[in-house]
Amino acid sequence: MTGTLFIVSAPSGAGKTSLVRALLDADAQVELSISHTTRAPRPGEVDGQHYHFVTRARFDALRDAGGFLECAEVHGNGYGTAQAPVDAALAAGRDALLEIDWQGAQQVRRLRPDAIGVFVLPPSLATLAARLAARGTDAPDVVARRLAAAKIEIGHVSEYDYVIVNDDFATAAHELQSIVLARRLRLDAQVARHRDILAGLT
Repeated sequence: MTGTLFIVSAPSGAGKTSLVRALLDADAQVELSISHTTRAPRPGEVDGQHYHFVTRARFDALRDAGGFLECAEVHGNGYGTAQAPVDAALAAGRDALLEIDWQGAQQVRRLRPDAIGVFVLPPSLATLAARLAARGTDAPDVVARRLAAAKIEIGHVSEYDYVIVNDDFATAAHELQSIVLARRLRLDAQVARHRDILAGLT
C-alpha cells in the first residue's frame, strides 16, 4: 500500500502554515516534507525540523542528480523538495504533504501527476491585507508587494483539485482534514489497505 502525495499552496497570509500544522497535529499518518535550502539558519531554526540546511555544493549535486521533486532560487538561495524522503513516506503507507507555492506545485505535478493539490484562499483581498498588516513584521511597501503577489498566485487556483476558503479557521482546518480522509477512503486505497478483508467478503 502506498500513501498519497498532497500539495498545499496559498498566498502569504491566507493561513496555510497554521492549517497544515493543525492537520499534522490531528493526523499522525500525514508527514510534512522538510525542504532543503542553502540559506543560513535564522535564530530559532533547527536543522531537520524547519529546513535541511545544506551547502551550495550539496544542493547543486542533488539538483543535478534529479534528486528534487521541485526546486527554485529565491533571493540567491536554493530551495528544494527532495524526492527520497517523500518516496519513503509514501512507500511506508503514510501520506506526504508539500507546503509549496504554485510554481513548485507545477514542477511536482509534471513528475507526479497523481498528486492532490489543495489551494487555500482568504475570504477577500481586504481580509488578506488586514491579516498581513496585523502581523506587524512587514513594512507597508512589503505588504503591498505581498498583496500584488497574492493576486498572481490566486490566478493559479484552477490548477488545484480542492479549494478551501479560510474565513473561519476551525472550519477550514476540518475541511483540510476531510480532504485527506476522503482520499484515504477511495476505492483504490481501501482495496490496497484491506485486500485480505475484501477477499474474505467476496
